Amino acid sequence: MLQVGQPAPDFTLTTTSSAIFRLADQRGRHVVLYFYPKDDTPGCTTQACSFRDQYEDFKDLGAEVVGISSDSEKSHQKFTQKHRLPFELLADTDGKVRTLYEVPRAMLGLLPGRVTFVIDKNGIIQYIFNSLTGATDHVSNAKKVLAGLPA
Repeated sequence: MLQVGQPAPDFTLTTTSSAIFRLADQRGRHVVLYFYPKDDTPGCTTQACSFRDQYEDFKDLGAEVVGISSDSEKSHQKFTQKHRLPFELLADTDGKVRTLYEVPRAMLGLLPGRVTFVIDKNGIIQYIFNSLTGATDHVSNAKKVLAGLPA
């Protein structure tokens, strides 16, 4: 199980804009990396919109927000457009990054889990929060952690 204080595993995935996102390229700024079950479901929409509504706060704290699910790039594009999300969603269609980050399945293994990682500008995991039901808690908790990190 990944732990706070460990280096965040590097990965490369495709973004909603068909660009390549590589975690290592984010060094020098904090990253809020959140794994969520599925585009356009109630909890996931609430979580994404909460990140959207507080996105400027995250930018002010020196952080980039990035969401990951196993949905396709096309699904992410529709979800992003529908809810005007200002941050990238990454398509982990084969689940390799979810496995790399050891994100557990929820509800008796029926659903992909909802886990948020706060990664500092040096690529070190500073916070891990796992809760399927507390969708907006992921947002508020990440902001609190970032507020305590050096800019």
